[in-house]
Amino acid sequence: MTVLGIDAGLGSFSAALFENGRTGASQELPGKVALEGGMRAISGVVEGRRVDRIGVGIGPGSFTGVRIAISYAKALALGWNVPLCGVSTFDAIECGMDAAGRPLLTVVRGREGVISVRLRTNAGERRASGYIRDVLETLRRDLPPALVLTGNGAEDVRAALGERAVEVTILPRAVEPGALAIAMLAARREPAKSLHEVRADYGELPAVSIPKK
Repeated sequence: MTVLGIDAGLGSFSAALFENGRTGASQELPGKVALEGGMRAISGVVEGRRVDRIGVGIGPGSFTGVRIAISYAKALALGWNVPLCGVSTFDAIECGMDAAGRPLLTVVRGREGVISVRLRTNAGERRASGYIRDVLETLRRDLPPALVLTGNGAEDVRAALGERAVEVTILPRAVEPGALAIAMLAARREPAKSLHEVRADYGELPAVSIPKK
């Protein structure tokens, strides 16, 4: 099975193939260029191959990047008549990572000063989004004395965790680019029953909302 992964949630655009359990071609475009170069990158990765499934990053992450990636994925899934699988940015970041059973805090940077996090401990899983100080206050009772920290916003919260006497070990991603991690995860998951089931998870409300008339 050949799975195409698409991701644009973390400040770049990437496309990658995972073919019969092996890493295939991939491209990553730095910067917020999903609209300008996304389809070109996908075309360069696919190069006429038959794609059996598509995986797409659904966020949290960049509002615009996530929207564009999902739009591309849905259009291609419809045009190629293949199933689509949405994959959380948290899952993609953690793909292949070995935290050795330690508590894991995955941090995704949103708009300036804002983060979305997922904390996994033996007691369960917690999510929170907002400004760093507010997120850490929300998780205050669940923060262990030591944890593994990862994600593109890890450095943003490292000092704040230190102020709370939390010992931090930062782990880099084990699988890059993001689209490859998404393709790998999509290959082992059940795809959505309908394209409408694949929706963006922004992690936070937009900075500006349109007032109701």
